[in-house]
Amino acid sequence: QLQLVQSGGGLAQSGGSLTLSCAASGQILDYTVGWFRQAPGKEREGGSRMRARFNNVISADFARNRFIISRDTKKNTVYLRMDNLETDDTAVYYCAARLGDMADRKLGLKESAYEYWGQGTQVTVSS
Repeated sequence: QLQLVQSGGGLAQSGGSLTLSCAASGQILDYTVGWFRQAPGKEREGGSRMRARFNNVISADFARNRFIISRDTKKNTVYLRMDNLETDDTAVYYCAARLGDMADRKLGLKESAYEYWGQGTQVTVSS
């Protein structure tokens, strides 16, 4: 049973940056990992996905060119670097993982495709 522990997040101003971390209890290269978010009153939506053992990344429109997913295989940690933050980015952010590779681009941003979830971390962007 993989455990994901998130850190980071908090308050940022519009145009600012934040980095979220997600530490895994297992070998992160064995998992497809993703970042999701859920804004108040909205459904959870997928932002980014990185395949297991490949650096191939897909991003939702809102994340493209602003959010960067990365991983440190020595620390078994996944990161989400968020730049040029907007007030609409205010949400609870979740990291997620699925054992094995997942190449399907549509599936990669679907909540139902992931088995393991972090506890969530609040990101609030003020204008």
